[in-house]
Amino acid sequence: MTWRIGVDSGGTFTDICVFDDTTGATEIWKVPSTTGDPSQAIADGAAEALGRLGRTLADVGFFGHGTTVGTNTLIQLKGVRTGLITNDGFADLLEIGRQKRPNLYDLQQEKPPVLVGRDLRFGVAGRLSHDGGERTPLDAAAVRDAVRRLKAKGVQAVAICFLYSFLDPAHEKVALDILAEEFPEAFASASHEVAPEFREYERLSTAVVNAYLGPIMKTYIDRLALRLRDGGLAVPAKLTQSNGGVIGFDHAARLPVRTVLSGPSTGVVAGGRLGRLAGYPDVITFDMGGTSTDVALLREGECETASEAVVHGYPIKAPMLDIHTVGAGGGSIAHIDNGGLLKVGPQSAGSVPGPVCYGNGSEAPCVTDANVVLQVLNPTHLLGGRMPIRQDLSIAAIDRLAGQLGLGRMQTASGILSIVTANMAKAIRVISIQRGHDPREYALMAFGGAGPLHAARLARELEMPRVIVPPYPGIMCATGLLLTDLRADFATTQVKEPVAAEVAAIQAIYDDLAEQAGRWFEAEKIASEARQIGKVVDMRYAGQNYELAVPLAEGPITAETLARAVQDFEEMHRRIYGFAPEDEPTRLVTFRCLATGIVPKSDFAAHPEAGPDASAAVTGTRQVWLDESGGWTEVTLYDRALLRPGNRFAGPAIIEQMDATTLVLPGMTARVEPHLSLILEFE
Repeated sequence: MTWRIGVDSGGTFTDICVFDDTTGATEIWKVPSTTGDPSQAIADGAAEALGRLGRTLADVGFFGHGTTVGTNTLIQLKGVRTGLITNDGFADLLEIGRQKRPNLYDLQQEKPPVLVGRDLRFGVAGRLSHDGGERTPLDAAAVRDAVRRLKAKGVQAVAICFLYSFLDPAHEKVALDILAEEFPEAFASASHEVAPEFREYERLSTAVVNAYLGPIMKTYIDRLALRLRDGGLAVPAKLTQSNGGVIGFDHAARLPVRTVLSGPSTGVVAGGRLGRLAGYPDVITFDMGGTSTDVALLREGECETASEAVVHGYPIKAPMLDIHTVGAGGGSIAHIDNGGLLKVGPQSAGSVPGPVCYGNGSEAPCVTDANVVLQVLNPTHLLGGRMPIRQDLSIAAIDRLAGQLGLGRMQTASGILSIVTANMAKAIRVISIQRGHDPREYALMAFGGAGPLHAARLARELEMPRVIVPPYPGIMCATGLLLTDLRADFATTQVKEPVAAEVAAIQAIYDDLAEQAGRWFEAEKIASEARQIGKVVDMRYAGQNYELAVPLAEGPITAETLARAVQDFEEMHRRIYGFAPEDEPTRLVTFRCLATGIVPKSDFAAHPEAGPDASAAVTGTRQVWLDESGGWTEVTLYDRALLRPGNRFAGPAIIEQMDATTLVLPGMTARVEPHLSLILEFE
C-alpha cells in the first residue's frame, strides 16, 4: 500500500489531500495556515490528515507541495531588502523599464513600487557585445566595492545582471565569486542562472524578483524540510513550479521566482482533467483563495505555457502556465480610498488575524465578513464545525464601514461582493476577451476555498452559461499535486535562420540543453524509462519584436524539421493575428528543452447514477440576503457529501461541505455528474 499526499499552502488555509494508490481511497483535510511559519501548518495538517487514516509521514511514498508564499510575498511587497549590481549606465533600467504604461489611456494608473531602491543599485564598468564577445573587461574592484557597500546597507539579497550574459556568463560568474567572498550570507541571484534569455529589462526584473523572494522562500523551505524529516518522511519532498510540474526543494530554493504561481498551477492541471471528465474540455479556471484569485483559460483541457508573464506588475521571464493573478480573495480587506470610494483588496487579513468573524482581534471587514453578514456563508461555523464564526463581530465591522459610506448594512455588504466580482471579472477578460476568446463559450471551473461561493455571480457577470464545481473545491490545488509530473525547463537565446545550413548548429544547441536536462534527471533520481524531453522554439518574422512558441517534432533536427516549424509558425500566426505575410523571412530566437519525469498519478473514478431526487441531501433552510430576490430569502441547504450522481435541484440553494460553500442563484439549476462534480447552469 502506497500513500501519496498533496499539500497546498495558501495565505489563509492549508489544504491536504491523501490518496491510496492501491484502493483509490481519498482523504481531505483543511487547517488554518500559520502566517508566521507556514511550514508548521503543512507538517501539522499532514500529520492530522494521515492520523485520521491511522498512518504517519513514514508511510508516504510521495509528498508534493504547492505554496503561495512567493505569490503573496510579491503581491503584498513583503520581500527582503535587495541590492542590484549591473552594467555602468544601466542602474535605472529597473525603473525605466519599457517606458510604457500598462493602460495607455488610464491617467490614474500607478506603477508598482521598484523592488530595489536607487541607493541600492550599483553600475560597474564592463561590457559584452551583442555576439557575446568582451568589449570592456569587468572592473572586479568596482564589483567588490559595490558588494561591500550593499553589505553595509543591510541588504539580504543581491541580484546580478549584465548585458548579454545569456551568451557568455563570465562576467556574472566573476561577480558571484566576489559576492561569495565578501558577503557569503547574502542570497545571490544571477540572471544567467535565473533567465538565460535575451531582453535585458525582463531578464533584469526576473533576477531581481528572484533575489527579492529568495531569503523568504529559502527560510520557508528549510523549515519545512526539517519538520517533515522530524515527522518521519523518508522520501524527498517536491515543490510545484509555475509550469505545473514539480521539482526538488533544493532547486526551488535556488530559483524561487519559478514558484511564483506554485500554488495555483496544480489547480489548473486538476481543473483540466475534471473538465474533460465532465464533458467540458474548454474551461476557464477560477481559483479564489483567502488572499488572491487566479484564473486560466484551457482549450481541450490544456493550458498554454508562457515563457514570460507580468505578475502584480513585475515582468518575470520563467516558464509558467498562463495564469493571471489578482489580489482578490476571501480575506481581502474592504476600505475607503482617498476619494471616499469603497475598495476591496489587494491587502489581505490572511489567516492571522484573518477576517473579523474569526474572532482573532481584526477590525477591518473582509469579503468573508460580507458573506457572513449576508448569511451566504454559515453564520455560526466553518470547516464542518471545527471553526466557530462570530457573526456579531462581522456585523459590527460592516456597520462601521457602512456609517463611513452613508449606506445601510446590507447595501455595504452587497457592495463589497459586487466590487470583488468586478475585480475578478476583469481578470477573466484579460485571459479571454483580450486574447480573442469569448468567455461565453467556456465553462467556469470554480475552486479554492471561496471560488464556489462567488462563481455563480461571476458567471452571470460574464454571461457564462455554466459553472463546474469539483468534488473537493477547497483542496483542488492539493488534489492537482497528485496529477502532476516532475518538470524542468531549459532555454537559451541564439538568433538563427530556419535553413539547412543551420541544422548542425541548431542540433548542437539542443544537445547542450539536453545535457543540462540530463544532469537535472540525475539530480532528481528519475529513472531512464520515466524521462521525456520535448523541444520548442520561439519564432518570429524578421523585424518583429515578439515571438510565438512552436513545438518541434521528435527526433534529430533536420531541414524538414525546420521547414515544418516555419509552416506551423505561419499557421499559428494566422490563427492568433488573422494573417501570415507571404515570403516573409522568419527567425528562430529562443530554443527550449522541456524535461519531464513521469510519475504515477491519482485519478477520479466514475460513480453509478442514483436518480434526480436530491432530497436526501437536504439539511434545512437558512435566511440569506440575495439582491437577486430583493432581500432576505429562504434558501435550501444541501450537504455535498450526501449528493449522488444524477441528483438535480433548482436554486436558490447553498451546498455546504468541509472545504467550501457553493451558492446556486435563483434561475440556476444544479446537477451532479458521474465523477461527482456539480454542474450549475442558468435556465
